[in-house]
Amino acid sequence: MIPPDLPHPKPTAQVEPYYEILGLDDTLRFLEAFGGTEIYIAANPGTRSSIVAVVGYHKAKALTEISHRLQLRVPLAKKWRTLAYKSQGLSTVQIARKLCVTDVAVRNWLRADANKAAAR
Repeated sequence: MIPPDLPHPKPTAQVEPYYEILGLDDTLRFLEAFGGTEIYIAANPGTRSSIVAVVGYHKAKALTEISHRLQLRVPLAKKWRTLAYKSQGLSTVQIARKLCVTDVAVRNWLRADANKAAAR
């Protein structure tokens, strides 16, 4: 796959704390794994923790330090993830499969973002 030249999207307010700690790729993995669910972030995550399994011990520990900034329920952030996946070069169909939505929804989100950018 050819790396895309597109910049990745600015994270939404709900996603930003995760993005600051995890970076783009791990934020996407984290949201894929836990999006839409309530999650408990232990002060001292164990090696068998599901969070540690997804992002590693050091990043899981860093999340504990900002847990006061996180919502109780992990955001799904489907529109933001759509833009992030597109910036990584995924096709509309691949994005739709990752998000468990239709390709029509993905196209609409991409079109809405393009219209918003054109209006600026």
